[in-house]
Amino acid sequence: MDSTLPADPRDRFADKPSATVLVVDDTPDNLTLMGNLLAGRYHVRVANGGEKALRIAQSATPPDLILLDIMMPGMDGHEVCRRLKAHAATRDIPVIFLTARSESEDERAGLALGAVDYITKPISPPILLARVHTHLALKATADFLRNKSAYLEREVALRTLEVQAIQDVTIMAMTSLAETRDNETGNHIRRTQLYVKVLAERLRRHPRFEYLLNDRTIDLLYKSAPLHDIGKIGIPDSILLKPGPLTAEEFEIMKTHTTLGREAIEKAERRLGMRVAFLSTSKEIAYSHQEKWDGSGYPQGLRGDDIPVSARLMAVADVYDALISRRVYKPAYTHEQACGTIVRGRGNHFDPDMVDAFVEVAEDFRQITVKYPDDDGA
Repeated sequence: MDSTLPADPRDRFADKPSATVLVVDDTPDNLTLMGNLLAGRYHVRVANGGEKALRIAQSATPPDLILLDIMMPGMDGHEVCRRLKAHAATRDIPVIFLTARSESEDERAGLALGAVDYITKPISPPILLARVHTHLALKATADFLRNKSAYLEREVALRTLEVQAIQDVTIMAMTSLAETRDNETGNHIRRTQLYVKVLAERLRRHPRFEYLLNDRTIDLLYKSAPLHDIGKIGIPDSILLKPGPLTAEEFEIMKTHTTLGREAIEKAERRLGMRVAFLSTSKEIAYSHQEKWDGSGYPQGLRGDDIPVSARLMAVADVYDALISRRVYKPAYTHEQACGTIVRGRGNHFDPDMVDAFVEVAEDFRQITVKYPDDDGA
């Protein structure tokens, strides 16, 4: 992307005929008079009627300013101005009306159409030249500010893309690190990410969740979901990879992965020196996705709506995927068996409304498992 700033408008009118002025008048003598007056200072183009004036204005090389007679046969100056201001390509060209009418009502009508000035005939050359110069300088400044604004918008868009890329790479790096310690595959991460998005999309119009589940929040949930088990990095291999049921003591240690996950993300936030939305959401999910609706979960024993929405969504997604996945210590459930377990958890393990939404999108969950199956060694 070209990052060069727009040129300073003062450079444009430094004693050189760089601007183009279009003179529109149905009288040949007036066109000759105006052309002679402006020649040497500006590039001059002429049109003897409204139709020709519009063609020139809408061409690939439009004028910088238009001197427009009002009283013309066919299309008068007011109609020409009205059409110029109705199109994006020509609306910013300044129009100065030239007319023999001197009544204030005529001037008011012309300015109301979008003209920048109103000069009465007979023309005073010094006044005309001064006003043309003034309005060309104003247009150059306006163009400069408009171009600078567009440049800054492009820069902001570029920086936003860079920040998003950094977020995505950060998540991928942290998730990949977690995968090296766990017996769950990368497709588990991908599936749960998609489950959360599907479930959130289904709930976004629910009265309990519409205040929160908008496009931005759902995107944050989608990006943050892969970090739900990041805390397992801190769990010893003897427990994390144990091919069988955990003892009560081992399970207490395993439960600390929620706290370890939150602490790891908080540490990242402190290093950044600022709060970042996707890290805040990731922290909620990592810390609270093992909480249960009836308060029997961990690490805090939160109940009902005290559990963050992000964590409640993740709980449904994580349990469903754990059920349909084969592990060394258990066979894989069928989709139907997993759905039955989720439904039985309605109101005790899971938010009831989220279970109802899950039932409605259960086929989408199944399709995700088909598209992203585990490797044979899962």
